[in-house]
Amino acid sequence: MNASLTPGQTKVEQVKLLIDGQWVESKTTEWRDVVNPATQQVLARVPFATSEEVDAAIAAGQRAFKTWRDTPIGARMRIMLKLQALIREHSKRIAVVLSAEQGKTIADAEGDIFRGLEVVEHACSIGSLQMGEFAENVAGGVDTYTLRQPIGVCAGITPFNFPAMIPLWMFPMAIVCGNTFVLKPSEQDPLSTMMLVELALEAGVPAGVLNVVHGGKQVVDALCTHTDIKAISFVGSTEVGTHVYNLAGQHGKRVQSMMGAKNHAVVLPDANRTQTLNALVGAGFGAAGQRCMATSVAVLVGKAREWLPELKALAANLKVNAGSEPGTDVGPLISKRAKERVLGLIESGIKEGATLELDGRDVSVPGYEQGNFVGPTLFSGVTTDMQIYTQEIFGPVLVVLEVDTLDEAIALVNRNPFGNGTGLFTQSGAAARKFQNEIDVGQVGINIPIPVPVPFFSFTGSRGSKLGDLGPYGKQVVQFYTQTKTVTSRWFDDDSVNDGVNTTISLR
Repeated sequence: MNASLTPGQTKVEQVKLLIDGQWVESKTTEWRDVVNPATQQVLARVPFATSEEVDAAIAAGQRAFKTWRDTPIGARMRIMLKLQALIREHSKRIAVVLSAEQGKTIADAEGDIFRGLEVVEHACSIGSLQMGEFAENVAGGVDTYTLRQPIGVCAGITPFNFPAMIPLWMFPMAIVCGNTFVLKPSEQDPLSTMMLVELALEAGVPAGVLNVVHGGKQVVDALCTHTDIKAISFVGSTEVGTHVYNLAGQHGKRVQSMMGAKNHAVVLPDANRTQTLNALVGAGFGAAGQRCMATSVAVLVGKAREWLPELKALAANLKVNAGSEPGTDVGPLISKRAKERVLGLIESGIKEGATLELDGRDVSVPGYEQGNFVGPTLFSGVTTDMQIYTQEIFGPVLVVLEVDTLDEAIALVNRNPFGNGTGLFTQSGAAARKFQNEIDVGQVGINIPIPVPVPFFSFTGSRGSKLGDLGPYGKQVVQFYTQTKTVTSRWFDDDSVNDGVNTTISLR
């Protein structure tokens, strides 16, 4: 596949654009290196597409929409069936490339692909997901029914931390609903995304139905403002997500924007101790903390404070290494800039008076001395005004707060401006019911550290973590990528009785 690159390969390839079914070499003068975060090896160069190339991709989608929207739903479904089979066949090979460009462990990269694959599998149910409704004889001889019809050319802007899962949240559901799509992958790690795009073409996605452009803010803004783009799906940082939501909204687009997070795990002293500690460490430090659903705050309630030494010991035993190395628990951060930001926030925590229980700043990985590594870092004595609490760190840093009661914990979580995910660890059904009822967070886990729902349900989020009413998969995304048309009809035969002129708004 032209977008893939074997780790260790010396030739640096140029990532291509996909426009109207053709792989296109960009004419841009602006390029970015795709870098292995464990070694600093340049894996490829990605173009920042020109405005003309973005326009060409959207125009291709607009042309393809005229015929794709009328493609039988069964034909669209069969393409998704073929795509899910191809992803299964190639997942291990894609995971190697994903690990090399993003830094994840191979196992985590495979998980990244699998969670996206689940959405593709759900797309295979489009025959029932896109059904309308019908009511017979709502008035004399009058029937009313609804149709769910595609809306046109849609666009997706994806983040670096899930280069397989998030694109697979977006383009399969959009195109299986009858739309066409322009995808802008993360410029930091587009190679695995492009491998999935190639599989989509192999599965039978027609020319122009799926297009790909690369770039930064200029390309994002072009997608948000272009007249022919009808909907924008975004996953990423709060700053960029707010910009996308506002700009695209001002230009009449539908927008779903999934943004930043500060996810709390509330631990009651009656929780299963071993399982809870394992969950906190796995969810806090897995993927080097670069997950929007990572557990970054542990709230220890009452006697659960006594668990801190065990939490520290468990985190200290995690293995930091390149994601490609067997047995790795924590890989590198995506870039040197990301590492510098995380180190700066750790330093701020020390200066503001938090207790650094476990320091991951000086970790050294033999053979990967140039890698962007930060080891598991644990703070206690944290207060809600400290930067390590108020900001999303997006690194392997877990902060611990302590409260006396469940009510205090609920109030603490609800005061935080983010509302992506939260979890409660307990063996009390009453406490769990109280928590899930009173907590103001979109996704709640009960003894589940990362409560990302399966695709039969919709990924949600609330408050500062989400802008837009509808989520990126599940039943909600079918609503997002379609418009409802209501048809009210009456048919007459030659022997119909003449009811005369009706000047009211009622049906009879």
